Amino acid sequence: LGWKFYDGDDYHPPENRKKMAEGIPLNDEDRIPWLCALHDILRREDSSRQDTVLACSALKKMYRHILASGASAIESNQPEQQEGNTALKILFVHLDGPNDIIAARLSKRRGHFMPPQLLKSQFDTLEPPSAPENFITVSLEKSLPEIVLEIEHAIFQG
Repeated sequence: LGWKFYDGDDYHPPENRKKMAEGIPLNDEDRIPWLCALHDILRREDSSRQDTVLACSALKKMYRHILASGASAIESNQPEQQEGNTALKILFVHLDGPNDIIAARLSKRRGHFMPPQLLKSQFDTLEPPSAPENFITVSLEKSLPEIVLEIEHAIFQG
């Protein structure tokens, strides 16, 4: 796509990384400052008209609202307009797949601070996107080229 790419994991504070490395799941208190920092990155790129891909676990509807609208989304559950700021236009891509496929992929990952045993806590926290959120769901059971084509199609035809 020629877009700027950010991996949300690169922006976790040391406390979050330590907690996950010890097998302790993050909670809202841990995630909200991280999500606000990611929103700031997206806002900055949007202000400079830079199309951007951000990979992160936006597990809850509230987390997706924070990514789109920033800290003001914490008090208000309305992503459309807050404190004079319009929400960023974001297409959320929900990569969906069976636990065993995701677990197998996680077990092959090397040098990452989140151990595979935290996967259950991620599924326990997950609130899959739903209307009126702007999202697509893509199956992880497809091949990587099929996944990429489906996402590109949604971006350019959506």
